[in-house]
Amino acid sequence: MKKLITLVTAFAAALSLSGCGYNEMAQGEETIKAAWAEVTNQYQRRADLVPNLVNTVKGYAAQEQDTLTKVVEARAKATQVQINADMITDPEQMKKFAAAQREMSGALGRLLAVAENYPQLKSDALFRDLTAQLEGTENRITVARNRYIKAIQGYNSTVVSFPSNLVAMVFGFKKKEQFTVENEAAIKSAPTVDFSKPAAPAAPAKP
Repeated sequence: MKKLITLVTAFAAALSLSGCGYNEMAQGEETIKAAWAEVTNQYQRRADLVPNLVNTVKGYAAQEQDTLTKVVEARAKATQVQINADMITDPEQMKKFAAAQREMSGALGRLLAVAENYPQLKSDALFRDLTAQLEGTENRITVARNRYIKAIQGYNSTVVSFPSNLVAMVFGFKKKEQFTVENEAAIKSAPTVDFSKPAAPAAPAKP
């Protein structure tokens, strides 16, 4: 009899928690963690492309040392600022992460703009492959960020809404920091190189 009462009580408690948003918030946290992991994975994928991209550009445009240096420095900063799932409630850390990734985007954009001045570089098969991978990665970053933003919006809405906000206070569910960036429209645009124009013929080598 005692076991039956215990089971009934547990079942009633489970129904109560479910109706008050507990399960929704618990599942929301897992969704957010998975979404954030995908965001960081895609940013790391971009960082991994940078060394080969820099080396390829250096082979044709070594005189652009300032631009190349800034890309390397931006990559170093971006890889140093790491945010795991337990840190996404920290607004300062999220701002640092966003700033580092924004700097990386700007540095890459300038590097690809410089490439327009070097027809032989634009024609290089490795460079074209790397820029195609970079553009694809930038698009995946945008998709991953949007999924994270939507996951945060749904979770935070449950945390602050009545009566689920009472359950949130009891069980320690807290609002998560949204991943915002300055100049949103610009960062959503993947940096590209216009290969539609035919490359100018290379100058003949001097004897």
